[in-house]
Amino acid sequence: MYTRNKIFFALLLAVSFLWACNGNKNTAQEKEKSITLKGLYSFGPEVKSFTDCDEGREYWVADSAKNLELEYTNLGFEKPYTPVYIEVEAHLVKSDTATVTGGYDSTMVVTKVLKVLKDIPEGPCNQ
Repeated sequence: MYTRNKIFFALLLAVSFLWACNGNKNTAQEKEKSITLKGLYSFGPEVKSFTDCDEGREYWVADSAKNLELEYTNLGFEKPYTPVYIEVEAHLVKSDTATVTGGYDSTMVVTKVLKVLKDIPEGPCNQ
């Protein structure tokens, strides 16, 4: 009986260890999916959109960092939807076709705001 308990405990420990290692792998994979995007961001009551200047793709924006909308608002625009240049770390998820996000290529979930500029720099974004 004592030997069975040791075997059961050893198996339980091994399964727990493997499960814990697999969980860390998934977290690392999620971090690898994070990309840096540069482009134009527009914000207003009904639209939160981002246009990648290099590819021209348009994304709905979900601000999980909770800083992007605040930094945009702090720039003090008189009218909503004025585009600003941003650089962010984000990951892309499929947009829900049943909501307002369905008209966009994907939804960009912002995890970290790197830069927000009122003046759009020279380059592909300033055309």
